[in-house]
Amino acid sequence: MTEFFAEYGLFLLKTVTVVAAIVIIIGSAAAAGRKAAHQEGLEVEDLNKKYRAMANALRKAVMKKADWKKEARKEKDQAKAEARSGKAKSKAFVIDFKGDLKATAVSSLREEVTAVLSVAGPKDQVVVRLENHGGVVHEHGLAASQLVRIREREIPLTIVVDKVAASGGYLMACVADRLLAAPFAILGSIGVLAQIPNFNRMLDSHGVDFEQVTAGKYKRTVTIFGKNTDEDRAKLKEELEDVHQLFKGAVARYRPELDLDKIATGEHWYGTRALELGLADELQTSDELLAELASDHDIFKLTYKVRQPLQKRLMAGADALAERFDSVTWKRRFESRLPR
Repeated sequence: MTEFFAEYGLFLLKTVTVVAAIVIIIGSAAAAGRKAAHQEGLEVEDLNKKYRAMANALRKAVMKKADWKKEARKEKDQAKAEARSGKAKSKAFVIDFKGDLKATAVSSLREEVTAVLSVAGPKDQVVVRLENHGGVVHEHGLAASQLVRIREREIPLTIVVDKVAASGGYLMACVADRLLAAPFAILGSIGVLAQIPNFNRMLDSHGVDFEQVTAGKYKRTVTIFGKNTDEDRAKLKEELEDVHQLFKGAVARYRPELDLDKIATGEHWYGTRALELGLADELQTSDELLAELASDHDIFKLTYKVRQPLQKRLMAGADALAERFDSVTWKRRFESRLPR
């Protein structure tokens, strides 16, 4: 009997622990949801102020105390003189876009662009630091359309690619008035891809029939579970070619000097080669660009925080896993080309 109560007590302890863990998880998620709700909105960071603070911290560490105080007074007097002059500097608005397969950052991008357009003028400019290796066509097309809004308002748009702007990423990058790339940034991949597994033979070997009923001859062509025909494949190929033509048309609109027959092959190139082909205008990193602008522009970094529903946050894990797999695939492709 003693052994029974001992085992029963251990079972209750385990049950209480599991229940408590579930309650904690639910409570944390709810608290995070409430916190996120309050955090939604536009955040603006004064990059000039940030750069000055960093420089002053370093000067204070390496300079003699008297010299540092002298330099600080000089900077303070200069700031006062600029304020008294009443001459306003041009502004540069910095937007970061880190893409994924579904271009989910477009929900923030559209708000950031709207905010910029409400205050920016032709003497100002927008700098987009873009990192995007492509994904779903219509999602990246929408992201590119947000950048078109800036260009159509005749506000100078500079896009800087420090790492990668390929496929849908380049669809966004080509919209720029001025496209900069780091020497080893990856640009291009102007092509369209569809990869679809087919389990029909496996299902057939296990005696499983697959039924698919459609209305419309081409409602479904290539399928995952059914038996695909040459006609199905030909139709899918036709659809991909149509998207490819739209892609090339978009690139040609904003970079008409490009030889599309040469560069719209689905290939990608590193910055130096991309510059030679006309895919980029200059070789420069975003750090170099912002350091230049800081001398005669007021620079503001914009970030719009979007509140995500709890269900969407919980489902984000699957997308993140797919993103990691896709990133590893890209990494392996590019590392295989590096000299050993």
